[in-house]
Amino acid sequence: MKIKILQEKLKEAVSCVEKITGKDTTLPILGNILLKAQKNSLYVVATNLETGISWNLLAKTEEEGSIVLPAQTFLGLINSLPGSMVAIESQKNSISIVDGKIKSNLNGLSDDEFPILPIDDNGDCFTVRADLLCQILSCVVNFTGSSSVKPEITGVYAVFEQNCVKVVATDSFRLGEKILSVSKQNKLSKNHSIIIPTKAVKEIISIFGDKQKNINIYFTNNQIMVDLSDDGDLEPPRIQFVSRLIDGDFPDYQAIIPTSYAASVGFSKKEILDYLKPAGLFAGKNSEVVFNVLINDKTIKISSQSPDLGGYESELKLGSATGKNVSIVFNCRFLIDGLNVIKGDMCVFEFSGDDGPGVLKSTESQDFVYIIMPIKKY
Repeated sequence: MKIKILQEKLKEAVSCVEKITGKDTTLPILGNILLKAQKNSLYVVATNLETGISWNLLAKTEEEGSIVLPAQTFLGLINSLPGSMVAIESQKNSISIVDGKIKSNLNGLSDDEFPILPIDDNGDCFTVRADLLCQILSCVVNFTGSSSVKPEITGVYAVFEQNCVKVVATDSFRLGEKILSVSKQNKLSKNHSIIIPTKAVKEIISIFGDKQKNINIYFTNNQIMVDLSDDGDLEPPRIQFVSRLIDGDFPDYQAIIPTSYAASVGFSKKEILDYLKPAGLFAGKNSEVVFNVLINDKTIKISSQSPDLGGYESELKLGSATGKNVSIVFNCRFLIDGLNVIKGDMCVFEFSGDDGPGVLKSTESQDFVYIIMPIKKY
């Protein structure tokens, strides 16, 4: 292998793929990355067997070849180079890296034992703008659970239809659903419902979140492949991300969304956040905050109590209030998380009773719904 490549482009690719490598005592090769030089391109590849990334860069290739290198060491070396153009040449299982007057030698391994990424682009394909998909994933990814008993809630449930994507996440205490409408209708043979592991979702956001370009998503029985390909730019990368999916059935969350409510109130998101943040300072171990909804007075009394620190009380004037009075306890941190996702300032909170789930949403948009379970009173 003998190539010349821009240092900044190589640094970007290696910095990305290195994140999914790690120490594995049974398969130490997973702590390495693969460099594969072909005509006018360099592939930078990493995998941990659950996820994998292949990043294709433009390069001046004088001799094709491949080598496996220790990921962290190679990244540190590339980061330290001051120049703009890097020359890389392999000799058996080592490489020399030349940048101006700096020359380094790094030992590597043969690519014989490096796992092959299961790239499959023969199935159904869904096209969507990368940054828009990542925005809706970002809205719900922090609501996933960490249960070993219920692996199906440890990822984001995603439903791909011809003209929209729906993403849902829950940890059994709260649930968020976000919908993205797609302007260009996709020609799918069927709707695809999958559960993407939380780590994989975060990698997708990290890799594609700032890309204002279309990505293609391919589906197979047990994996998803996200592909950002050449769309006409002079120097575009081709990035392919592969992840295994979580096997199981996502909970029937539609069944827990209340179809009626005992009380419904409207308020300013900014105002209620100003009250909830200090209330959280006095909340207990479960961040308990009491909501007393007074319909006739059009107010919510917010209070919290700590046996060690003291207490907090505040009163929020409501923009609207219908139904009957409600007294209910919520996790303050969970409420703040849901409010922070909502776009716009005016919100609606629907209460199904003193011990039922609450539904939080925006008055300006119907594309996000947040369901939060109350904390039982003893």
